[in-house]
Amino acid sequence: MIEGNDIICFSNDWDADPLSKKHIILRLGRKNRILWINGIGNRNPTVSARDIRRVFKKLWQFWLGCRRVEKNIFVFTPLVIPFHGSRMARWFNRHFYRWSIRRAVRKLRFRNPITWAYAPSCGEVAGSLNERMIVYHCVDDFSKFTGADKAGIAGLESKLLEKSDLVVVSADALYESKRRSHRNTFLVPHGVDYDHFKKACLPETAVAEELKALPHPVIGFFGLVADWVDLSVIRYLATERPDWSVVLVGEIQTDVSSLHGLPNVHLLGRRNYQNLPGYSKGFDVAILPFVVNDLTLAASPLKMREYLAAGLPVVATPLPEVTKLSHLLRLASTPQEFLSQIEAYLTEGRRGPGPELSRQMQSQSWDAKVEELSRLVDSLARQRIGVIPGRHSTDGVAGDHDLHGSGANSSRR
Repeated sequence: MIEGNDIICFSNDWDADPLSKKHIILRLGRKNRILWINGIGNRNPTVSARDIRRVFKKLWQFWLGCRRVEKNIFVFTPLVIPFHGSRMARWFNRHFYRWSIRRAVRKLRFRNPITWAYAPSCGEVAGSLNERMIVYHCVDDFSKFTGADKAGIAGLESKLLEKSDLVVVSADALYESKRRSHRNTFLVPHGVDYDHFKKACLPETAVAEELKALPHPVIGFFGLVADWVDLSVIRYLATERPDWSVVLVGEIQTDVSSLHGLPNVHLLGRRNYQNLPGYSKGFDVAILPFVVNDLTLAASPLKMREYLAAGLPVVATPLPEVTKLSHLLRLASTPQEFLSQIEAYLTEGRRGPGPELSRQMQSQSWDAKVEELSRLVDSLARQRIGVIPGRHSTDGVAGDHDLHGSGANSSRR
């Protein structure tokens, strides 16, 4: 692992459910100092109660200033105007946003940091923080989220790509897209918190209390219940098999009225990440029903790997990144196919967590992924010896051909 670096990470909110970004930064934080910049969002806010609460939360977090959340990790919430398509908002963000982050960097005495950007919204600021390297780690097609300011986000991402020394992506579709704009683009698929989710297979792990009294089989889902989840699959399973229990664990961010009145559908809401192995242990079969669109075709669902690490039989929509693990799960494109594939598992007697399946995911741990990312950063750093520290170059990277020759085959797979 790289060590001894100061890293500025532009990402989502630190206190949200742990996504790929947080898993990686927690591990990098063992040997590096991190300033995590809470996200400003990809979409324009609305007058909804949820967005109003988020605005007040952001104001409160800005007032708190830079705070330590782990031994080497500090979190800062900048004050910004989240209208990326507005010229006035971009002017304000370019100046006040940059000033406030520079202030936090000076307070922490960061020197010649690495900017590790997960959010294209930092495109105006990246490159102005005395960085010695900029890494754009792209894990989604951000312009495709519902409500996103597509033109504004695309413009900011274009600026970030121009400034970046290294681009890392998590899916083939993102690789094909970004490599047209940046020669140093590498595919590093998502990992999994293996040691955490394999607990579902251990005899000492108890089934979550909320699931103990439910009739079996329990068909389970955990994750954000957003508009990319195909609720028609959930409704079909529940109505066709009223003796089954269908459980959704996760924050609800979309209209779920189509599921109301179904007594065997259990919307449990967000639950603590630490307790997910107990919920996994209570599932007989896990499902990943996604709507197929431009956003999901470029996605690499974390939950798929977490289900498998928990040893669960999985039925999933055949997205490109899902089909790479089709030898470990079953694919279904329609509600009827989901029902058929779940029943096939149940008929075979395959239900609940199994340690043999779980062990198949051991090599895909986040620790292994962080080592792979570190090798890419180290390779670039070695080839940039002689560049003045803290001066960022946007006119190409010396040794670019060698970097691709040494790393592309191992990271592009």
